[in-house]
Amino acid sequence: MTFAELFSSLFSGQNFAILGAALAVILPGWGSAKGVGMAGEALAGLMSEDSSKFGKGFTLQILPATQGLYGFAIAFIVMMNTGIMGGEPVASVLQGLYYLGACLPMAVVGYISAVRQARVAVAGINMLSKSPEASGKALTSVALVELYALLALVISFFLVSNAPVL
Repeated sequence: MTFAELFSSLFSGQNFAILGAALAVILPGWGSAKGVGMAGEALAGLMSEDSSKFGKGFTLQILPATQGLYGFAIAFIVMMNTGIMGGEPVASVLQGLYYLGACLPMAVVGYISAVRQARVAVAGINMLSKSPEASGKALTSVALVELYALLALVISFFLVSNAPVL
């Protein structure tokens, strides 16, 4: 195999599409795992003081997990559209780069929002230890960060679902 053949096989459109799908899963999944862990540590501290607050705290802990699910959904659509799990294989490098770019909003915003959301969730869990009646305010604060993950999901979804044939 020549260098040119190796280069063209590594940097194919299909591989760029696969890279986009991988980033859409890896980065938000990483952020979600980190976020759920951070909130879980705070919840463990709350539980050591008052185990009756588990339900309210758990709701705050689980929210950073959604970004990982959103990334998985985008990757699944890419795999369905690009011949990995159905559909036609990516024909050109340009089309593969399109898929890579379409996955980036979910990949980048998913990671950042999961970690930031976890920080807000940790603050909310700490707030529950002192003011259990403020759980609605804590949940609202955590949900506001979710908005940005949802916006990234919608953008990546529309870009991936309507990918042109290039």
